[in-house]
Amino acid sequence: MRRLRALLVKEFIQMGRDRLTLAIMGLLPVIQLLIFGFAINTEVKHLPTAVFDQSVSAESRELIRGFQSTGYFDILRGARSLPEMNALVQSGKVKVGIAIPPDFQDRLRSGRQAAVQVIVDASDSMSAASAISTAQMIGLVRSQQILYRRLSPGSSESVPLAVDVRIRPWYNPDMVSSHYMVPGILAIVLAMTMMMITSMAIVRERERGTLEQLVVTPLRNWELMVGKILPYVAVGYVQLTLGLLIGIVVFRIPVRGSLALYYGLTSLHILASLAWGLLISSVAKTQMQAMQMSFFALMPSILLSGFMFPREAMPAFFRAVSNLLPVTFFLQISRGILLKGVGLSALWPQVLSLLGLLVFFLGLSILKFRKTIA
Repeated sequence: MRRLRALLVKEFIQMGRDRLTLAIMGLLPVIQLLIFGFAINTEVKHLPTAVFDQSVSAESRELIRGFQSTGYFDILRGARSLPEMNALVQSGKVKVGIAIPPDFQDRLRSGRQAAVQVIVDASDSMSAASAISTAQMIGLVRSQQILYRRLSPGSSESVPLAVDVRIRPWYNPDMVSSHYMVPGILAIVLAMTMMMITSMAIVRERERGTLEQLVVTPLRNWELMVGKILPYVAVGYVQLTLGLLIGIVVFRIPVRGSLALYYGLTSLHILASLAWGLLISSVAKTQMQAMQMSFFALMPSILLSGFMFPREAMPAFFRAVSNLLPVTFFLQISRGILLKGVGLSALWPQVLSLLGLLVFFLGLSILKFRKTIA
């Protein structure tokens, strides 16, 4: 019993010396609870919406108020033409577009059916399902209100819906979940492998003593950092190619955009993930710590980037945190090119954000790294 007690004391002392591991062990459940409790929400509300109102009448304004009052649609823009509204949906600036015809009020007041077109970005199937079901419900409720005014009490006459909401799901009309998930899985796998491999590589050299050979060379800090990450870029492209082939052949993922552009922009995501791994390696003392910190950094990327849960359903604070994650922007690039077929002109905000994160992580890792042996 005395020997067992001595061993337990020794283990607790050893755990107390590894403060980084203790901090991760303490913070990990807290952060997980906060993210799952506040950020994870499958009920998607406040979808950015554009309206092309050709009627500009009391009836059309009442319909628009009906969409806004549900809390599911935030009317952010008023389009001046149908092509403009379509472009807003294609660029990702809005998730929903509502087109009201010029004869909307005239048809309703003459007792005829009036059609309203609702375009939904279905590349995000969870957001699209919420938008479609809510839009159909709004059309049904508005029709009932109008028909109640038309019919006399006790009438059993069968009449069509007054407001016919016609849904047009774009990019993923069959709502196939694999089309939504596979581009996200590619982004997560690239981030995970690039970050873990790089974070452990330098720590492993430090543990084995091979970092001494680099210390005595005339290499500068930035040269050493760039030299450490460039070989893994090729590894990342091999992973991307294999994953893309499986997605196309097995899961029938459509490729509507330029593969050359997709491969070119993937380099920013790979380099940003590698730079993040270098930053971790400059802080971690052991390979175990590097792996723990990599997992700790990857968890928000999986939960907050929009890979599993729509960012529109998250509180503002967690949406702001997600803007610090390279996966967030590469996910939008992947779905934009593969599912929507958009070009660089629609993706430049995401490209600039990825470039900024790359410079930030690489610059911070260069400042943090010291060509000394711990």
